Order: sequence, then C-alpha cells, then structure tokens
Amino acid sequence: MEGEPLTPLQIPRELLLAAFSEARAAFPEESCGWMAGPAGGDGVDQIKPCENVQAKGGHPTVASRPADTAYVFKDEDLLELARSIDADRPARLIYHSHPNGMAYFSETDRTVATSPWGDGPSYPVQQLVVGIDGEAVREAALYAWSDSEGGFVEIARFEGAPI
Repeated sequence: MEGEPLTPLQIPRELLLAAFSEARAAFPEESCGWMAGPAGGDGVDQIKPCENVQAKGGHPTVASRPADTAYVFKDEDLLELARSIDADRPARLIYHSHPNGMAYFSETDRTVATSPWGDGPSYPVQQLVVGIDGEAVREAALYAWSDSEGGFVEIARFEGAPI
C-alpha cells in the first residue's frame, strides 16, 4: 500500500541506555538481543540481552566474518525469541550494535532479517541498530518492514550517549 504508516515502537530511554550498555560491554564485537512488550501494544518495556556466537561460525550468510562485523544469536536465545512471538509479551524488536560508530541497516542485516522466501520479515519485529565506537554510542536507528518498499526502511533515529 502506498504511503503506509510505519509507527516506531515507543522505547523508553532507560531501555535504549541498557542496549547501549550491552553494546559497550561487547565492544569491539557486536552485541545483540531483543526487547519485548505487550502484544498489540505500542512499545517495549523489557530487554533480553543475548550472546553473540558469531565467533563460533554458523552465521546464515557470512559464517567467516568475525564477531566485530556480524552477530548470530545462540540457539537457545533464538528459540526463546521465536517462542515469544505468539505469547502475551512477544519480542517486538531485535537490536544489535555496529562497533564502527554508525547506525545503519547493512545489506547483510537486511538479508538475515528478511524471510528466505522474500515475502516479508523473518520475524514480525522492528530492528534497532546501535552505532558505537571506542569513545561513545554515537547514534541508534530503528527500522521496520515496509510492504510498499519490499524491505526495511528507517523509521526513527535516537541520540547516542557517552557510554
């Protein structure tokens, strides 16, 4: 549908700061996790940090990349995320960091977040990318699936923090 409304989830600043802290703890590798909230609600109120097991290999598209340029959830975390989708408090967004200080949704991010059949997102969630470098979180950006664009589009930007 042309001009579809893509509404950013409401993310409390304390949850953003928690995701920023996770990015700092993982630096120089990528952090990853998700945020959950009430089904049918307009926001999130819980964070679930996950382990980035990229260094062990097994990334669906870039198995050989190091953990500072890619992430993959460990199996148990991915299963928990998938099970949450039909629960009362589902995962509403997946987050990960980019240790180069830039919050963008890369081609690899887009490929992994899109259904292998090309018919929509892999999970019905928004995607938050945290740009962190050696000094601070520089920025964060939120992406959502757009049917009219046939892919993910940026829907919000957030101020970083000296974390």
